[in-house]
Order: sequence, then structure tokens, then C-alpha cells
Amino acid sequence: MAARPYFTGRGTIDNSTTAGILQYHFLNHGTDTKYPSSKAGILQQEHPSSSHHPKNLSLLLPTLPPINATNFVANFTSQFRSLNNAKFPSNVPQKVDKKFFFTVGLGTTPCLQNTTCQGPSNGTKFAASLNNVSFALPTVAILQSYYFGNPNGGFNTDFPTTPLNPFDYTGTGLNNTMVNNGTKVVVLPFNTSVELVLQGTSVLGGESHPLHLHGYNFFVVGQGFGNYEPDKDAKNFNVVDPVERNTASVPSGGWIAIRFLADNPGVWLMHCHLDVHISWGLGMAWLVLNGPGLNQKLQPPPSDLPQC
Repeated sequence: MAARPYFTGRGTIDNSTTAGILQYHFLNHGTDTKYPSSKAGILQQEHPSSSHHPKNLSLLLPTLPPINATNFVANFTSQFRSLNNAKFPSNVPQKVDKKFFFTVGLGTTPCLQNTTCQGPSNGTKFAASLNNVSFALPTVAILQSYYFGNPNGGFNTDFPTTPLNPFDYTGTGLNNTMVNNGTKVVVLPFNTSVELVLQGTSVLGGESHPLHLHGYNFFVVGQGFGNYEPDKDAKNFNVVDPVERNTASVPSGGWIAIRFLADNPGVWLMHCHLDVHISWGLGMAWLVLNGPGLNQKLQPPPSDLPQC
């Protein structure tokens, strides 16, 4: 078995291939006449010194796609499906209460005074953002500030639900790379069904971004390349048996659409799972309000919670 990463960024990574060997044989107990030599067998590990060890097998080397094979990755992942049976139903929200459209991409921010940065242009450093808002870490945890009703908690509830200045997201020659900084959240009433389109941009180069949502699984109901077109693309959403994930990649030069039900109260970070990108601010948070039931409310912190 062989594997290597998929990568579309501008940095340098270890692009070597990792390999492993799984050696086994089947012992046929004769309980299956349709598959007498395999399916009915019991899988047993075989020691290399076993008398059954084959001597002259040819090595079938896999042909792996290029490391930046975006089309291959998209074609492969678009085939993922949920089981959607009685034991494992696919509980995709069929009715959507709130729709959001977030751009996902890189950008720049000014260097601090009297510092030198290695950004793409003089006096700048790399940044990343959702809807052109680069997430700034708060000095007090957002969850803590929200639970205790701290009016000076250091976060705002005005995260933009759509881009403030729409543009050709996957076009060329995008020169305005500056992002805004802020600690912003989106507030959701309990049990809100959400549809979110995550649109990759080509600002400073298109790149695949694996977006991870804390606190929830979501359903990937659609994906495509270019700019998302709601009138055309939404008609092709799979709301029957889409794959259920907590992390999904926004394709380089494309978009994905997800749905989830906000039934877990609290503050939940959504961020790119490339470490350098979250350090640059590629993240935001969902603040899900309490529900009416006793077990639908945010629990108090434990008495021995360490203090920062």
C-alpha cells in the first residue's frame, strides 16, 4: 500500500511516498459456497517465516496521481455517500432556516511597526480569512465571556453572512489582498438548520482548504469548480445520502456546500486544518443559543476549571 499527500499550496512540503506491507492469508472453513476461497475465510496474520510464505510474487506498484491532482481528488471525494439505511439514517436537513456564503482564502495584513515581515509585498505579512475577516484570538475565551455575560468579552456578533464586497472569486489579477481583523461570531438560535457555501478564492493563488467544524457533523450536499451559482448549482444538491463529515476540503478554485442542524449549544470554532492558515486567521465561530429543554442548555464550567 502506498500513499502521499495532496497539496496545492505555495510552500515546501515532504512529498515523498509512504509505503506499508499487509501480509495475510484466508483459511476457508467451507461455510460459503459462493466465495469458497475468500469471503467465507477467517483473516489470520501470517508470520513471514510461515511455510505458506510465497516466494515469487510480482510486486504491483501503484500509479499515484500527481501531488496537486485537484480534479482527481474532487472526482474521488464526490463519490462518497452516507449509508442512509434504517440503522444509519442520513438525517440531512431538508428545510433550511438560514443560508450563508463564506469566501475562503489568503490575503495580507500590515506588518507591525518597526518589524520586518516576509509577506508577498513590502510592509505586509501573510494572512487568511473567511469573508475577508481574519480571526483574531481573544484574550478571554469566547465561551467564558458568553456564559458569564461579560459585556467586554472581546468578541462581536456581526460576522458577515455574505461577502461585503462581492468579486470574481476565482478570477485572475486580484490585487486588493488586505483583510480585516476581528473576533467575530455568527449567532444561531437553537435547532436552526444551516446551509453554508464555502467559496475558495484565487487571492494570492488558489489553494485547497480543509475546513473543520467543532461540535458538529455536517453533510456535504454539493461541490464544484469556479464561482458558486445558486440558481444553477443548488438544483444539483444531494440531500438524500450525502457524506457526513466534520472536516471537508474546499477545492482549489471551487466551492463546497454543507448543511447541519445547530442543536448543540455553545461556541464552536470553524477553521482551516492547515496549522499555518489558522495561525494566519482562517477561522470563525458559531455561537449556538440554548434550547428550551433542560438538556438543551449550555452546562456551567466545572468548579476545578483552570484559570488562564
